[in-house]
Amino acid sequence: MTDTTSTSRRDFLTAASMGGAAAVLGTVGISSALAAGTPAGRSEKPLKAAFSNAGLQATWCAQGKAAAEYWGKLYNVEVTWFDGQLDAVKQRAAIDNMASQKWDFVAIQAFGIGTLTQPVQKMIDSGTPVIDMDTLIAPLDKINVHSFLAPDNEFMGSSVTQALVTKLGGKGKVIMTQGALGHTGAQGRARGFDAVVKQYPGIEVLDRQPADWDVTKVARLWETYLTKYPQIDAAFFHNDDMALAAYNVMKARNRTNILIGGVDAMPPAIAAVQDGRMFATVRNPSCRIHGGAIIAGVAAVTAGEKAGTGIPKNIVTDGPVVTKENAPGMQWMEDHFLI
Repeated sequence: MTDTTSTSRRDFLTAASMGGAAAVLGTVGISSALAAGTPAGRSEKPLKAAFSNAGLQATWCAQGKAAAEYWGKLYNVEVTWFDGQLDAVKQRAAIDNMASQKWDFVAIQAFGIGTLTQPVQKMIDSGTPVIDMDTLIAPLDKINVHSFLAPDNEFMGSSVTQALVTKLGGKGKVIMTQGALGHTGAQGRARGFDAVVKQYPGIEVLDRQPADWDVTKVARLWETYLTKYPQIDAAFFHNDDMALAAYNVMKARNRTNILIGGVDAMPPAIAAVQDGRMFATVRNPSCRIHGGAIIAGVAAVTAGEKAGTGIPKNIVTDGPVVTKENAPGMQWMEDHFLI
């Protein structure tokens, strides 16, 4: 049987080498040429990029660092890391340091909105493309970042909450454990949670406190909850690290009947969904966001892409809800830094 896809691709490449665009369009047709796309290529000269995310203690951030470095090698980009350490003051000091140096482009996930505006503006004013990742550095109408790569956080919050509520049959007592209150992603996840629970009069929200992505804070919170509330039917956590930290407390207190939902679909959470410790999670595609920031930066430098014209100002990077059925494939995709 003929592989028409491979044949078309060979025709495209042959035509491109022999006769440029006219030959390409004449060989495979306009629609096929457009479908082939024009991806950003590897930079001929080495580029220097600075990256920072909220804190490498979080597995999502650690995976993002690995993905950025992986895609950096493919695209000839040397990545220098400035760890946010899950602390707004420490990240601000790191970004002040970043802004004192020269970079071809930078990419930043802020621990909280508005905490990094001044040094980021300094870099933008110097002509450095700044890619915003996952959470807003500042409102997009207040700061001219090159692009904002982020998931739909309201979707993530609502989809996991809906899965929990559906499993409960629309009745039960639930708790939400939030991330950092200044993190716009956490704000969106909370709105998604609220949008679902308000539709179900039989759902009672027992408590909702921020834990700042800190597993130690989560453990303390959940020790209190398990003492205070004799019945907890489900819990929604703004990331998987917090969800699994709370599970360990629940297990120690013999309260493993509580349905657990998280966000990020990190490898430990995928394993927890498969073995039943967690009920659901949703993929916040750290690999796609951090790898996409590399590609966006390279295209800005080598192809002259401009904010809002060559690249959209806001790029949605959603991933699916993770179930036992799709968990193995999701793990494979993460292993190769694809999602």
